Amino acid sequence: MTIIKDIKTYQGNTIDLVLADNKDHIIQADGLTALPAVIDPHVHFRTPGMEYKEDWRTGAKAAIRGGCTTVFDMPNTKPPTITQSLLDEKKALIDRQLKEAGIPLRYKLFFGADKGHLDEIANIEKDCVGIKVFMGCSTGNLVIDDDESLHAVFSLAAKHHMLVAVHAEDEHLIRERKANYQGEWNYPVHSVIRNIDVAAKAVEKAIALTKRYGTRLYILHVSSAEEVALIKTAKQAGLPVFAETTPHHLFFDTTLYDVLAGKAVVNPPLRDPRHREHLFAAIHEKVIDTIGSDHAPHTPDEKALPYGECPSGMPGIEFMLPMLLNACSRDLLNLDEVVALTSANARHIFHMPPSDDWVLVNLGETRTVERTESKCGWSPYMGLTLKGWPVYTILKDTCYKVNN
Repeated sequence: MTIIKDIKTYQGNTIDLVLADNKDHIIQADGLTALPAVIDPHVHFRTPGMEYKEDWRTGAKAAIRGGCTTVFDMPNTKPPTITQSLLDEKKALIDRQLKEAGIPLRYKLFFGADKGHLDEIANIEKDCVGIKVFMGCSTGNLVIDDDESLHAVFSLAAKHHMLVAVHAEDEHLIRERKANYQGEWNYPVHSVIRNIDVAAKAVEKAIALTKRYGTRLYILHVSSAEEVALIKTAKQAGLPVFAETTPHHLFFDTTLYDVLAGKAVVNPPLRDPRHREHLFAAIHEKVIDTIGSDHAPHTPDEKALPYGECPSGMPGIEFMLPMLLNACSRDLLNLDEVVALTSANARHIFHMPPSDDWVLVNLGETRTVERTESKCGWSPYMGLTLKGWPVYTILKDTCYKVNN
């Protein structure tokens, strides 16, 4: 067995951890702090069909390096996960790739809502963590942009006791704004075309559907003060509405276009700096429940394409926890909030049993981001100097030394 001695918990206690592995090893861990391992409820590991960007071998390595032992993967792959048979095929591919990586990463899958396959929802009630609805187009062709289909999804989800996770951007408004836009066509225009009204209109519609059907609603990648206000009102009304934000919306803003150009293009887009303060306030007020990396890797060549051809998304799972720990060092967050955002709230929302997974972090270590385990080979966090890093990730009684 492996014994990890003299660990400080985030509550301030000192403990030893005993791992039932095949080793005879003692790790002296004084100076390290134990947090529950990260649950990332929003990743795109690109299997099947886009493994040249990422797969579960490289994605698992990036997850472990970031202190993450559980991920929820999205359905907009090639083909998309919209039937029971495609779901089974995807699980088989994932299991094989994780076996090849030698990392038994915990995972759950979202099922894709598709207009032509809504009858499949009844088949996967016990097999998926929720139903993903793209109210606006993103990577792939999954989109539910008509009211009849939206009503059907929310009604079916309520009937089968399933949570609905929404990418809340209004597709009709996106198309209208794109058609009417008269300015220069460049990367920053992404934040103009898919503006806050686009997100707020979709959030308002999703909340109205939850009110009508009683469906549990999980609003993905909340990015603006206006979305926060709508969600806060819904929560105060007692509706079963939960909210996620991302590291890039919490820590980045539209000034990043000047630095990263097409690599800064994400859906929903980056907002002007004032919204970041509202996102932090929403965390403090418990309006925002979770943080998901929305790890969505594309190759550098793809991200260098002109606006309109450049795909949306950026990798992030590896550096989500270090960014949050760095925020703690700046008194923007506290450790209780980090634990709530990265594990405790997700366990509650998604009805997950407890686990013995941990991440041991050095809150005093300062390091500059220089490399990534993601197959895409780049990160928007490259060059940032952060204080607070994972040192060991413990998954299923196996201790992984990370960031060495």
